[in-house]
Amino acid sequence: MNYLVCGLGNPGNEYAFTRHNIGFLVLDKIAEENSLAFEEGRYGWQTTLKHKGRRLLLLKPNTYMNLSGKAVQYWMTKEKIPLENLLVITDDIALPFGKVRLRTKGSDGGHNGLKSIQETLGTTDYSRLRFGVGSEFAKGAQAKYVLSTWNDMEASALNEKTKLAAEMVKSFASIGPGLTMTQFNNR
Repeated sequence: MNYLVCGLGNPGNEYAFTRHNIGFLVLDKIAEENSLAFEEGRYGWQTTLKHKGRRLLLLKPNTYMNLSGKAVQYWMTKEKIPLENLLVITDDIALPFGKVRLRTKGSDGGHNGLKSIQETLGTTDYSRLRFGVGSEFAKGAQAKYVLSTWNDMEASALNEKTKLAAEMVKSFASIGPGLTMTQFNNR
């Protein structure tokens, strides 16, 4: 069974360690734990994880956040991946730092990457792994906040938190979203 796991982020060194790039960081953690290397291809960097009889195509789009839907749609079509086997990893300012929540549908919440995917796919019924980045910003400074780098406390906890998110990705593919939500959403 094939899955597409898309970690949202922006290409370029200036964005590499920002809150908005947590999707890239989670996929990097999965690659590191499984000795995988990303290769540049159409609309992003990809690698494949084989886990419990499933094949997970890990995608870090190089389209910039606002055009993430283009990359998702291309790889879903190319790899014949059904909508229920799509998982998008995204930052979420509505969650405290390090909290992770899996949802099988929902609004874009003002997130440009999710908005692009929703518009391209024509639905909000796809799974997303929301990684809390907190909301420690002044009114009107949301964009500046998500594009800023992690503070020292967050940076020191990232390894543990991205490991948890990586476990959730594998769980999503092996036991499904329902049981994954039950096991992980309250951690």
